[in-house]
Amino acid sequence: MNAHSRRIRAAVCHQTETPLRVEEVDLAGPSKGEVLVRTRACAICHSDISFVEGKWGPFPPTVFGHEVAGTVEATGAGCALNAGDRVLVSLLRSCGSCSSCVAGRPVLCETEFDLDRQSPLTSQRRTPIGHGLRCAGFAEYVTVHASQAVKIPDDVSFPAASVVACAGITGIGAVMNTAALPDGKHVVVIGAGGVGINTLQAAALREPRKLMAVDVSQTKLEMASRFGATDTALGIDAVDAVHSATAGRGADFIFVTVGAPPAVRQALAMATRGGTVVLVGMPATGAMVEIEPATIANDEVRILGSKMGSTNLARDIPRIFEWHQAGRLRLEDLVTQTYPLDEINEALEAAKHPDSIRVAIEFDEP
Repeated sequence: MNAHSRRIRAAVCHQTETPLRVEEVDLAGPSKGEVLVRTRACAICHSDISFVEGKWGPFPPTVFGHEVAGTVEATGAGCALNAGDRVLVSLLRSCGSCSSCVAGRPVLCETEFDLDRQSPLTSQRRTPIGHGLRCAGFAEYVTVHASQAVKIPDDVSFPAASVVACAGITGIGAVMNTAALPDGKHVVVIGAGGVGINTLQAAALREPRKLMAVDVSQTKLEMASRFGATDTALGIDAVDAVHSATAGRGADFIFVTVGAPPAVRQALAMATRGGTVVLVGMPATGAMVEIEPATIANDEVRILGSKMGSTNLARDIPRIFEWHQAGRLRLEDLVTQTYPLDEINEALEAAKHPDSIRVAIEFDEP
């Protein structure tokens, strides 16, 4: 423990499929190249819910939460940030020198960091607590590598900025980076949750001929129409609806923003010859999808994986906020509810509701 270590309140997952418990834990301060951030907001991603429910684990005891925005409290040596800086904190961590980083793909950084080897969180009995998704944002403070934190403008709220840390960069990046979506195409987005809504917003910037949202919830489809969708379809009828809307041709680009294998099969059935299917959502561990390789090859259908929108934080975060400030992206409208940390379990339940785009935990001002 160093001079900036402290006792904080955090929501700890002690056992999957049980309520989180808000309690005091110890957080190590920043070492070289690391930063301590006071959490002002942490949005709830469905990945957090999947971990809490044991779909990708279990890994308890752990503090989850990875869509963080706050203010820098302290820095370790070699960190360019300063105390008081307003920052967004992402789970993406990059060294800048491995082969992936040098190739311009920091999202695939190959380096193992000190924080990967040892969590900065411990219980009051000195037993380790997992640093969930490299952030542990359901807590009053986080200690992360400096590459995970990027400065944000003064005129964006902390809850809105927190959503950008995952849902924003994942959805927007899938369009702009992974797919490099051209103008004037037929586009389908499967899933109208937090990632899907941001995918729709970004795709709308490319002035598509059709921009169709697909979901199993009519409520979410109504939201999608407010964020750029020109057409909507309920999941069960989606393939026919896409072909009908495109005069039987199919879509040029289909973004699958949910982690459901049936949605991947749907996407392949929607694609035109020479079309592209972008896999954005993360299925549960072990989930499989059967495909017919001959059709994929014969029709030259591309299947692209998109990890966190192929994001380069230093490049992409500033331009996302520039688009927001120019009125081209609606970040403030993404947060539908906020809760205090003590109501984390209520917030997790609210995040599952179809009326929500993103629910955020909001922390009191210092």
